[in-house]
Amino acid sequence: MSEPGKDLKEAVGRKASLRQTISAVAWSFFGVRRGRDHENDMAKLNPVHVVIAGVLGAAVFVLMLVLLVRWVIGSGVAAA
Repeated sequence: MSEPGKDLKEAVGRKASLRQTISAVAWSFFGVRRGRDHENDMAKLNPVHVVIAGVLGAAVFVLMLVLLVRWVIGSGVAAA
């Protein structure tokens, strides 16, 4: 049996590019990913970076929705 925390230390030490991390998070938001690519991501990506990118991606998504709703309401398109 391995030392407790060794797997976590190894995972946090992974070095993937910012582009790879953002790409994996974007595909996860879309909900479509090939199994081979998913396994490749799991082997290369740093989980801390994935969580940070996911939170930032969700914040940007919510901000875009809020801005879209404000624009639609402000333009009068939504008026009945």
